[in-house]
Amino acid sequence: MSIEAWLVFATFWALFVTTPGPNAVNCIQNGMNHGFRRALWGVAAILTQATLFLLLSAAGVTALIAASPVVFAWAKIVGALVLVALGIRAWRQAAKPPVVEAQTGRSIFGKAFLIATINAKSIAGYLAAFTQFVQADVPIWHQMAWIMPTALVITAASYITFTAVGAGLGKLALGAVLNVWFRRGMAVLFVIYGVLLGVSSQQTRAI
Repeated sequence: MSIEAWLVFATFWALFVTTPGPNAVNCIQNGMNHGFRRALWGVAAILTQATLFLLLSAAGVTALIAASPVVFAWAKIVGALVLVALGIRAWRQAAKPPVVEAQTGRSIFGKAFLIATINAKSIAGYLAAFTQFVQADVPIWHQMAWIMPTALVITAASYITFTAVGAGLGKLALGAVLNVWFRRGMAVLFVIYGVLLGVSSQQTRAI
């Protein structure tokens, strides 16, 4: 991979992971509810998912997903339902104190991994990366030596920042009402992402 191609990819990936989506919302909520250090389990889950998706993409699995509209549509429907359910649950719990349930690192990791895996934004990003930036005339694993470290470092920096923002907001002397409505706003984002995901899946099936 040339320096020019690497710069184009790095720019694309930076824009991709800094655009707010379900992962970012979850990181902010984790930071608010569990504090910065414990919430880093969520970032670890996103990085684990990113590593797996990058490896699977290199092996050609994403091409199979793209070639199977039915499977892709059903995956988006499941993802829509999960995101909407998470949003409704977060709305209902918004009026409770920020730390209501003591969650283990394992539970934070599991939830974040699930959100990252069923997130259509993630799937679309990997498909775009491998259709636009991978060169057919260059060995794939040579390109992965550039792509994987770049993608993982940028991803880590982005979601650690989102987590820190959430932890910082959780420590501010905000009034109870403002805190509740901010948390409900995060919950609404989950629902919106889920609804959009469901609409997109229906459009895909219609086509």
